[in-house]
Amino acid sequence: MARLFSPVHFRSVTARNRIVMPPMCQYSANEGLGTDWHVQHLGARAAGGVGIVITEAIAVEPRARISANCLGLWNDAQQQFAARLASVIALGGAVPGMQLNHAGRKASGRRPWEGATALPPAEGGWVPLGASPISYGETFLAPEELDAAGIQAAIGQFASAAARARAAGFRLIQLHGAHGYLLHSFLSPISNRRADAYGGDLAGRSRLLFEVVEAVRGVWPEELPLFVRLSAVDWMAGGVTLEDTVAVAKRLKATGKVDLIDCSSGGIALKGPEIPSLHPGYQVPFAEAVRHQAGIATGAVGLITAPEHAEEILANRRADVVSVGRGLLADPAWPLRAARRLGAEPPLPTQYLRAAPVA
Repeated sequence: MARLFSPVHFRSVTARNRIVMPPMCQYSANEGLGTDWHVQHLGARAAGGVGIVITEAIAVEPRARISANCLGLWNDAQQQFAARLASVIALGGAVPGMQLNHAGRKASGRRPWEGATALPPAEGGWVPLGASPISYGETFLAPEELDAAGIQAAIGQFASAAARARAAGFRLIQLHGAHGYLLHSFLSPISNRRADAYGGDLAGRSRLLFEVVEAVRGVWPEELPLFVRLSAVDWMAGGVTLEDTVAVAKRLKATGKVDLIDCSSGGIALKGPEIPSLHPGYQVPFAEAVRHQAGIATGAVGLITAPEHAEEILANRRADVVSVGRGLLADPAWPLRAARRLGAEPPLPTQYLRAAPVA
C-alpha cells in the first residue's frame, strides 16, 4: 500500500489517509460568519478523499481577523455555522479540523484581490495588536503593544474558541503560530522587542505559545489531537532559525499536549525575506529536521502537488502527513487521482462507487 494512503492515528482520531487539506483563507465571511461558499468548499474536498480537512484560519475575536471578511468563532451564531462545517467534512469521510488564529499585527488587511494592504479604521478597519509596536510593513499600522491584561485576554480567547470548536463537533485543532500572526510575532526577534517575561530570549518569546497550548488543552479533550503550525525559519537575518524551532518543538513534545508540528516558514515581514528559491518541497527539510531532532510527528507543506513527491516524503519518513493546498484548490478530487497513480484504492464515497473505474 502506498504510504500516502495508509491510515494515520493521533490519540483517538484516525484519518483514512495522510493527505491534509491545509487552512486556506477564502475571505468570504460577513462579521465572522460563513456562507454556503465555505460549506461547499470544504465539503467538496472531504468527498474528494482528503484524510484531514482543516478550516481556514478562524479568528478568536473580532480584532484577530486577517481581514474583515475572515471567519471567526466568538459567538453562538458562528458556533452554529462551525457545526455545519464540521458535519459536512465528517459526512465526506474526512477528519474535521479547525485552525485557530489571532492575526496580530497582520490584522485588518484588505482581501488579496483588493490589494494586499492595510484597511484603515476610517474605511472599516481597526488598529491591530502585537508583541511590540512594530508594523508588519510600510502600508500597515503599527500595532498596539499587548500589555499583561491584553495577553491574558488573548489566551482566554484561544481557549474559548477551542471550547466552541469542540461543541461544534471538530475533532482536531491546529494553533497558528506561523506566518507573522500573533503567536509568531511573539516568537520572532524581528517583531518582538519586549523587555518583560514575554520577550528577550527564546524561552521568553515562546512563553505566549506555551500558555496558549496550556489553556487550550484545558478545554480540549485529552483524547483529541492538538497540532501547532510554526514558521520554522523567518528567512531573515536575526529572525527565527531552524535551531530555535527544533528547541521549541522539543519543549512542546515534552508537555505531552501537542501531537504534530506543521512546518511552514516565513511571513514575519512584508519585505526582506531571503528565500533562496521557491520549488516543490523547499520546506520539507524543516519537517524532516523537526521530526528527527525533536522526536515529534510533523506535517510537510509547500508546493507539493505531485502524488509521487508526496509519497516519497512519507516513504522516507521525512514527515508523517503531507498538506496539499494549491493542488486541492485546482482539483477537489486530487486524492482520487493520486490513488490511481500510486496504485492505491481511491477513497470514494459509497455514493460514488460507480465512478471507481475512471476515478
